[in-house]
Amino acid sequence: MTKPFALQIVLDLMQARADDATHQLARLIANERDANNKLDMLQQYREEYATRFRQAAQNGLSQREWHNYREFLNRLDEAIDAQRQTVALQARNTIDGQTHWQLQRKNLKAFDTLSVRHFSKEHAQELKREQKNQDEIAARRTDDKESN
Repeated sequence: MTKPFALQIVLDLMQARADDATHQLARLIANERDANNKLDMLQQYREEYATRFRQAAQNGLSQREWHNYREFLNRLDEAIDAQRQTVALQARNTIDGQTHWQLQRKNLKAFDTLSVRHFSKEHAQELKREQKNQDEIAARRTDDKESN
């Protein structure tokens, strides 16, 4: 009879950790993608607003209107800078998540290898037992034929 894998609980724990790391990495990648999308949106909006500002300036602006356009562009630039920092942070988090995921996969693979070796050894022993039984049966048949 095949013995159960003594470290099955640990293997199951490693599998759960690897699964959690996979889900966490997926969330980190999605967060990074969202941060990049938001940065792209801000940059595009700033470009469109700057174009409107140039067009309005060609048609003539009051000092107040000029100031309002410039102030809003400055705020957009600040938002873009802040979003760039967020993108950089998300990229670092994703790299850290990838490292963690790789470590968890490595740990899982180590215990999975032990499990495969265990069951291979058990299977080989089972085959030996079956062969021994077959040999004993064959020997008995031979002995029975000789005694008749």
